[in-house]
Amino acid sequence: MHESTTVLLIEVGALMFLLGLLGRLSRRFGISPIPLYLLAGLAFGHGGLLPLSASEEFFSVGAEIGVILLLVLLGLEYSADELVGNLRAAAPVGLLDAALNALPGAAFALLLGWGWVAAVVLAGVTWVTSSGVVAKVLADLGRLGNRETPVVLSVLVMEDLAMALYLPLLTALLAGTGLVGGGVALGVAVLAVSVVLVVAIRFGGWISKVISARDPEALLLGVFGLTLLVAGVAAQLKVSAAVGAFLVGIAVSGPVAHHATQLLSPLRDIFAAVFFVFFGLTTDPADIPPVLVPAIGLAVVTIGTKVLTGYVAAKRAGIAVRGRWRAGFALTPRGEFSIVIAGLAVATPGIPAKLGALATAYVLITVVVGPVIARLPDFEWFKALLQPRPARRLVAEGPLTRHTPDATSQ
Repeated sequence: MHESTTVLLIEVGALMFLLGLLGRLSRRFGISPIPLYLLAGLAFGHGGLLPLSASEEFFSVGAEIGVILLLVLLGLEYSADELVGNLRAAAPVGLLDAALNALPGAAFALLLGWGWVAAVVLAGVTWVTSSGVVAKVLADLGRLGNRETPVVLSVLVMEDLAMALYLPLLTALLAGTGLVGGGVALGVAVLAVSVVLVVAIRFGGWISKVISARDPEALLLGVFGLTLLVAGVAAQLKVSAAVGAFLVGIAVSGPVAHHATQLLSPLRDIFAAVFFVFFGLTTDPADIPPVLVPAIGLAVVTIGTKVLTGYVAAKRAGIAVRGRWRAGFALTPRGEFSIVIAGLAVATPGIPAKLGALATAYVLITVVVGPVIARLPDFEWFKALLQPRPARRLVAEGPLTRHTPDATSQ
């Protein structure tokens, strides 16, 4: 066996074993393992305590597969009719989401004097929720069947579809191709999104018939291979690979979807952990302290605006108050899209070098804080805060004793 392969096996095996221990530790304390996975990545990444070199490429590919598996399993929970209905209902919320969460990023860049191109970039960084992180949080907290979860998913899909239009325009803007180049890129993106949606909705039944639910091995290879294929084609067409994977899950239905969920769940757990570790591996801890204060300020503002987005979206869907808060807190983490957007920008002349470090610190803050605050609606003290004032007073004072008048008082 080649020496580099041996080192790769040792690094991957040791880190995976550590992740298993961290996952067990997180369950014992009742928290999401995501922050611990990120910290592990920081410890063994660039500038960390013990940098890993041989396994970085493995974790890079594994991270992409992790996001794809997270999204296809989310799609398996819902049908094409539910997707279309939720998207129609979520259109106004999508506009509100863009306004509430993109404008703070743009304003922040302008206040720092970075110019309007950097403002467009930072608007995208603060706008888009991490589909991968949210999918993991919902699975960890057992909320995939909750009433507010379709609302959360509709917001995520709206954002991912919006990114299919935003990214080509941003690329044209950074390249300086002008209005014509941006218009061509937008037209290609719109066509690609439409094709992917039509194929998933119109031919979903045919896909389920081709893949047999009786043979576990064939089912696993068929669904997994189809998911990677569609995600790759979607990415090649400048549509989000996550959108492609999600739509594969939507297209598969019936017994095939049920058995595919059972077979793919262990793979999802492995590669989702790889995704979060890779995020930490690619971050140099030394880049964070200089931009930590502005990143915290930006995170506080946009966590608040994202909570408001989820709350309003769930309220429009008729979800109870506690479910509205669950939806809002679940949407707070930013992730893969924010890093991609920042990565496109920092390589462009004229964009401040600090923007990349700011985006990284900002995403790390939201990814660590998001899974933690997502648990808030489950705590008793938070439930008590949501009770109407008279109910709170009754709880505080205890049950009232009814006075029964006797004969003399009558």
